[in-house]
Amino acid sequence: MRKAKDDEGSFAPGGTPQPRMRRKSTSTTTSLEPAATPPPPAPTRRKRSSTPRPAVVVLPEDMLQKAMTAQTPRARAIWARKGLSTRARLDPTTQAMLLRQLYLAHYEEERFDQAILTSEQALVLDVLPDVAHQDAARAKQAARDIDGAATHLRLAARSSPPNRKAFHWWTLGGMYYLDKRYEDAIAALSRASRWGTTDKPLYQGHLALAQLAAGQVVPDLDRLISRLTDVPAGGGYGRFVLGLLALHAGRRDEAKQWLQSFIERSTSGRRVMTISLRGEIEVARRALEELAPNLTP
Repeated sequence: MRKAKDDEGSFAPGGTPQPRMRRKSTSTTTSLEPAATPPPPAPTRRKRSSTPRPAVVVLPEDMLQKAMTAQTPRARAIWARKGLSTRARLDPTTQAMLLRQLYLAHYEEERFDQAILTSEQALVLDVLPDVAHQDAARAKQAARDIDGAATHLRLAARSSPPNRKAFHWWTLGGMYYLDKRYEDAIAALSRASRWGTTDKPLYQGHLALAQLAAGQVVPDLDRLISRLTDVPAGGGYGRFVLGLLALHAGRRDEAKQWLQSFIERSTSGRRVMTISLRGEIEVARRALEELAPNLTP
């Protein structure tokens, strides 16, 4: 048989293809040269699309949701500002809620002047004005502007629906009580007691504290204590009122228990709560210091 053609390709032992060789003839010798390799194709450039990409629309409602679930004041402020600066339509209610998230961020970081300005911007929108007045009052109270805070709380009580009037008058009375303006506290807490429904025992107990501090006689403290322990409010802020009422009633062991519980609860939650209750926490701690030498072993 004829041998395979000399110009057939061959494979090296590793199975690696080898370049095909072609025979070159001359009059005297024969040599092999590699076949010419074609040049690689020139790279082609992808044409850019002339169609513009659609702009990403930031919805203020989405930013509000992110602000409300933020874990830090800084993150809350960032999302609130993004929502307020969006190009999308911003209705007054969403704007007011975004401003409140920004207010809370300022308040929690104790930037009270900025918190006041933010709450006053929300007031212009006239969305839940009593809430905005309440926010402004808390920031002014933290900044030690008691008269300014009182003005906002009175406006909050006047502009609020009936079911929130008692709360605003109670907040005003509690602020006056901490500032030792007991007559003003009695007036505000009396209004809170008249407007109150479910939380009426809390307002009446707080009123009794202001009356006792003013030197008035309050009969049947045990009945006030019993009524307050039977309502949900007695498990929150009511522990502060219960502790002081029990102290006046000579029930020292119970006073210690309620005051310690109030302090633990008020300092273990959100920083906003701790800041807003600083005055009450300080009063409770002083009362515990006075109680310490007289408690039963």
